[in-house]
Amino acid sequence: MLQLDFNKVKNTVFLFVLVLISCGNFSQTEGETQVKHNNTKNTSSLDSLSAFSQAHNDETIIVGANQTEDYLPLLNGKRVGIVANQTSVIFKNDNYIHLVDSLLKLNINVKKVFSPEHGFRGTADAGELVSDGIDTKTGLPIVSLHGKNKKPTQKQLADLDVVIFDIQDVGVRFYTYISSLHYVMEACAEENKTLLIFDRPNPNGHYVDGPTLETENKSFLGMHPIPLVHGLTIGEYATMINGEKWLKNGLQSNITIIPIKNYTHQTPYSLPLRPSPNLPNDQSIKLYPSLGLFEGTNINAGRGTEFQFQRYGAPFLNPKTMTFTYTPEPNFGAKNPKHKNKVCYGEDLSDVKIDGMTLKWIIKAYQNSTDKSLFFLTDGFTKHAGTAKLQQQIEAGLTEKEIRQTWQEDLETFKKTRKKYLLYE
Repeated sequence: MLQLDFNKVKNTVFLFVLVLISCGNFSQTEGETQVKHNNTKNTSSLDSLSAFSQAHNDETIIVGANQTEDYLPLLNGKRVGIVANQTSVIFKNDNYIHLVDSLLKLNINVKKVFSPEHGFRGTADAGELVSDGIDTKTGLPIVSLHGKNKKPTQKQLADLDVVIFDIQDVGVRFYTYISSLHYVMEACAEENKTLLIFDRPNPNGHYVDGPTLETENKSFLGMHPIPLVHGLTIGEYATMINGEKWLKNGLQSNITIIPIKNYTHQTPYSLPLRPSPNLPNDQSIKLYPSLGLFEGTNINAGRGTEFQFQRYGAPFLNPKTMTFTYTPEPNFGAKNPKHKNKVCYGEDLSDVKIDGMTLKWIIKAYQNSTDKSLFFLTDGFTKHAGTAKLQQQIEAGLTEKEIRQTWQEDLETFKKTRKKYLLYE
């Protein structure tokens, strides 16, 4: 026990020293990716770091933002913009400081913040209009990248030399931070701006699964031909966007990635902060690839409760077979949830063991609908699934095994492509 405590102290001191050190430099060429290489319980909240050491398994994962010695030399004397939200933090002992606050204290010339879906402080509902404004804490202008202006404009980038992208992702295609990444890369490529990406672990990064997006179903919920669960970090995904020439006119963005230390795709990772309002804990993040498909249906997936993406239900599910009940009410992150103030019949998954994506719950919900015509919101479901086939397969009564067989060829093709861009084992 004494040895274990000593190791924790040693890791903490090591991390603190890293945050204070600033040294080294490296160069970039246009269109080239540069990488600086270096060898909970279901009900737990992601809004504090009380279990920080446990979340990192005492083999301290060091996220890109913590590696100031690698990126401060790239920022000194530069005009900087930051794509950030509430997860853009530097971890310090059992606490954290926001990246924006840290850079300002280090006298980095931060000019503005670009905010993705849910806003800079991460409090907006999914899909809610996020407006431009001023950050009350720092006085910095905030430019929304959600709504009509999803891509930074020439004018918004004109007074910048470097843009930082530092957002915690969860590895699911319809989680829109990777769409924001695409547009930021494209804008920086068009305006010849350097893009610095601070990488963070993908909590669903240990597997690849689900239907692959068909290009005719491209939207902000999915922009590229990748499976629903892509198994990449933000940094790896950026290298894929460049390498596959998915930006407009085949442009390539001049990116530098500050990679994660002590991380592989098989490393369990518990997010210390909730990445968006309706992913409050590890269980919700594990279930999100499966229950996120309900967003394209008339089924409530726990929004309007304290168990978001850990339950599902609707008034029109059969109460004889779906005996769990709950009533969605407006709350943080869900001002107007589906079936607000109505009793929903469904299933509680807050304690279920899950380590991958499954269709069993969406198939079960469809089969137990008293009026199946109410189930699908076809356009929205197709955008979430990335294909019109999945709705057709569920309606036709195919089993999960039969549906999965139709994905396999595309999954194998993607895995070969993915392998070219992996930065971690």
